[in-house]
Amino acid sequence: MVLYYSATGNTAFIARLISEKLGDELLDLSERVKTGDTSVISSERPFVICSPVYVCEMPFFLRDWLKKVSFSGSRDVYFIFTSGGYAGISGSLAKGIIRRKGMHYMGHAEFKMPRNYIASNTYPELEREEILRRISTSRDKTDEAAECIRKGERLRARYVFLFEKIITLPFTPIWIKLKQPSKDFHTTEKCIGCGKCAKVCPINNIRMENKRPVWIKSCAHCMACIGNCPTEAIEYGNITQHKVKYNIRKYLDN
Repeated sequence: MVLYYSATGNTAFIARLISEKLGDELLDLSERVKTGDTSVISSERPFVICSPVYVCEMPFFLRDWLKKVSFSGSRDVYFIFTSGGYAGISGSLAKGIIRRKGMHYMGHAEFKMPRNYIASNTYPELEREEILRRISTSRDKTDEAAECIRKGERLRARYVFLFEKIITLPFTPIWIKLKQPSKDFHTTEKCIGCGKCAKVCPINNIRMENKRPVWIKSCAHCMACIGNCPTEAIEYGNITQHKVKYNIRKYLDN
């Protein structure tokens, strides 16, 4: 079974391709994560968990959910990570979670996808040609990953050095607390009050008041609200005003 969480479509794209190549069931985890549903998930075939990477590791809400959920059937678990270029310690953390469940960690693969994080000027926007190139390269790479899973072989990724873990583990919580506030999110006059932003928020951080979204507390900065707004009415301060609101759907017809 292929399971995935995706905010703006990158991880969903890879998960669907792998599911199709394996001829295996596909399960979107969004609603389960959002509602805290940790009921047992069963599969006689290996579990393939597909996750984006935020601040060099799995999203904290997906990581915490995985710690609580139970799996039955197969004891083999593969991971697929999508990132803008660096998966960090995601694999090491995933290995720890899976082994504590008494299951077999079968390795992970990393896919370099277009970056969706536009709430900072730290990262330059990608040109359209580079976005399309990354999507195409990742599409081709799914063949190799699916073949390894089909054969029951381990997925191999770059070695993560100890100093990377030492730096990342304490850094990530601090970054989330200080650099990911939600107070700068707001809507423009283009907002139609549809509530989709509240629906796609994985941590229920958005509520609708007078048909307008209100961001409640510090958030995951997953960009699901910005990337899925049908009228592109959501901005983050003045940082995102002239940036493309990324969603992979804009590029899949090319």
